[in-house]
Formats: sequence, structure tokens, C-alpha cells
Amino acid sequence: MLIKDIPSGIRDRVTQGCVIPAHPLALNDQRRLSESHQRGLTRYYCDAGCGGIAVGVHSTQFEIREPQFGLYEPVLSLAADTMDNWATDRAMLKVAGICGRTEQAVAEATIAESLGYHAGLLSLSAWKDAAVADIVAHCRAVAEVMPLWGFYLQPAAGGLLLPYEFWRAFAEIENVLAIKIAPFNRYQTLDVIRAVCDAGRADDIALYTGNDDTIVHDLLTPYQIITPGGPQQVRIVGGLLGHWCAWTQRAVEQLAQIHELTGTNADVPANMLTLATEVTDSNAAFFDAANNFSGCLSGINEVLRRRGQVPSAICLNPKEQLSPGQAEDLDRVQAAYPHLNDDDFVAENLDRWLA
Repeated sequence: MLIKDIPSGIRDRVTQGCVIPAHPLALNDQRRLSESHQRGLTRYYCDAGCGGIAVGVHSTQFEIREPQFGLYEPVLSLAADTMDNWATDRAMLKVAGICGRTEQAVAEATIAESLGYHAGLLSLSAWKDAAVADIVAHCRAVAEVMPLWGFYLQPAAGGLLLPYEFWRAFAEIENVLAIKIAPFNRYQTLDVIRAVCDAGRADDIALYTGNDDTIVHDLLTPYQIITPGGPQQVRIVGGLLGHWCAWTQRAVEQLAQIHELTGTNADVPANMLTLATEVTDSNAAFFDAANNFSGCLSGINEVLRRRGQVPSAICLNPKEQLSPGQAEDLDRVQAAYPHLNDDDFVAENLDRWLA
């Protein structure tokens, strides 16, 4: 599958920028998939106004690939079917998480492509200590199956440091649709942006933030890059984020407001900078920044559990749990920022989504 095979409306949405939540995994108290809640989450994202959904990614729990669970294909299939049958007013962008060395990654991409996914979010965690040339060759092999959504994952979540030279070569792969920039590091974020511009692909590859500590800042910033061909101004146009799997309707509204500002090159008002810090503070509780993100998956699930969207906050890996004090931190941001949540929207529609 090539980028040109993606419906033009979806390609345009990616280019313009949209909200793409990283889909969580809804487990019951026996650590079994609750299909009704899993389907309900997908319906929530559709109704909240998201442009697409990423499934089989970090928030969906990498363990779904392990043989004892065998949930990779069932979870992707359930989400794809739900998107197709629920969001009848528009076609949803489907992004599939792709992991492992080349044989595994190609197999996962083949499954995702067969289920109607448009791009593969390519995790490179399995390539620690590998040479840049070998990693690029791996990316090219997967790109032969389906369009790639590059992924700079921070080391605390299992990612690896990827130098400018890698991103410069990656940007030259023709079948790259977008890149999620998530190193939680300003220097490394600029490496990706500069590499895409230097490769002459700024008009072809959409840039999305995954930097949960600087979501709004990333989206507000015009990046002026001096390339051999002259200055190039680019923007990070959207986000593919675990943070956006809760309070999602508000995220859609925030991105629309940001697009309105950036579309006119208007000065950024102070209240948007305040919003940026509020979102970052909320994310610190969601993702357990105080404990080096050890409770990030449980934190996301706990936010959803409290609203009835998942039956429990537990994960496939029993070691994934809320950190001491994290529940209280979630209480704090819930009380501090009522304008950031969409609890009323969820309460009004939850029964319909779970039906």
C-alpha cells in the first residue's frame, strides 16, 4: 500500500492536522479484554471529533503481542470495524502500532494493512545499539508493505535515541506519511524537524507531537529552519498522544482554536500559554512524571475508569500499576482544571457507546 492509495480526504486531514488518540486497552478484573468497553472507547473518539485513532501502540500495551494474550489482531480488527460502522459521517484515519525486528514488523504491517489501516506507527525499540544504516534498512522494508508514521519514542517508555542522521535518511523514504515526535526533549525534537526540512520533505511529511510535556507549546510554535535551499517555516500540525485518549473532546476543541490562531499567524495570547501549562500539569498526573512515567498506562486507565469507560485500571503486565501518590495527583488536576475535562459529554453518551 502506498500513500497515494489512502483516500484523499484522509490524506488532507493528516496534512492539515488532527487529534489522534492512542487507544488504551480495556481490561476487566480478570485481565481479559472487555469488548464492549473497548468498542465504547473507539466510539467515544469518533464522536469527540478525532481525525483518526492509533491502535496497537504503547497505550494499547505492547504485551498484546505476546502469545499468551494473542490480542494484536483481535484488538486492531475490533477498532477498525467499530470506526467503519460508527463514524458514518467521515472516514477515520487508522494508524496501527508496528513493533519488533524486521520479520515481526513486516508481519504486523501485513496484518494491519489487511484490516484497512492506513499507516504503521513504527516503534524502533527493538533496535537498541544497532547501526543507523541497519535501522533505516528495516524502515524501508516495512515501508514496502504500508505507509510509515515515524516514531521518536522517549527512552523512559522503551525508545532509543535516534540522531539527526537517522531522521535525515528516514525522511528520504518515499512512503513516509507523518512522524510522531515524542522524545520529550527539545534538542531531539529539533533534530527531526530539521532533518525533514533538509530532506526537502516538509510539504510531504506531516509533523505530529507526541511530546506530552509540551503539547500545546509544540502546536503553537512556528519552526524556522535554515536549509541549504533557503529558510523553511514548518509547524507541528497535530498530535498522536496517549494523553488525548481521555478528555478528548476538549483536545479537539483546543486544536481547532490553535489552528485558528496559527492559520492567521496571529500573536499567541497569554491565555494560550496558560492553557499549555495546565495541559502539561494534567499530563504529569496522567503519565506519572514524578516517578519517571512508571505509572503512565495505569494513570490513563484510571482516568477512564473513574468515568466508567473501562472496567478497571489494571494492565496485562501486573507490574504496571499506579504509583504511590498518583491517584491523589489525579484528584488534584481533576479539581484544578474542570475546563479541561469532558466528563459531561461522557456521562451523556456512555450508555450509548457501551450498548
